[in-house]
Amino acid sequence: MAIWIPALFIAIWYLLPAYAANAFPPLAKGKIPLDLGKFIGKERILGNGKTLEGTTLGLIAGLATGFIQETFHPQINSIAMQYGAQLPEMTFFLAFLITVGALFGDIIESFYKRRKGMKRGEEFLLFDQLDFVIGMIVFMYWFVPLTLEVVFLMLIITPILHRFACIIGYHLKVKLVPW
Repeated sequence: MAIWIPALFIAIWYLLPAYAANAFPPLAKGKIPLDLGKFIGKERILGNGKTLEGTTLGLIAGLATGFIQETFHPQINSIAMQYGAQLPEMTFFLAFLITVGALFGDIIESFYKRRKGMKRGEEFLLFDQLDFVIGMIVFMYWFVPLTLEVVFLMLIITPILHRFACIIGYHLKVKLVPW
């Protein structure tokens, strides 16, 4: 079991900017749709759920989280090292990759849902919870050596944390649905 502890620290470390980028857009309550109201066939390209304001807030939140991680890396890493984890430095470039990858993954999932005729808020089991993580991993892949343990843990813990956060957002009336 102890072998997974360092991987868990690293997984959470990488996920923090992605979680911020994914969590903050609904708070913007944006009005300007990213797709500018355009259609492909009878379906909107993305729909009203993806807005310029939300995407901008997600970008700012992810980058701010990365900045905090970069600033406090020595202190946080010293705690992680007590559990055998060596946290990588969080640079602006890495925070940018993670944040943009997370936002892009969410946008791609929305595009796919519209092509399948799914409505905004309609549950798309596991993809709703993992779209941003998969986007983040794809963007990081070329620049960051991710172990299978770290990726596995990202994919396991995220649906659990995501569901919990969505339920809270729903009860706070920030989200339309609890998923």
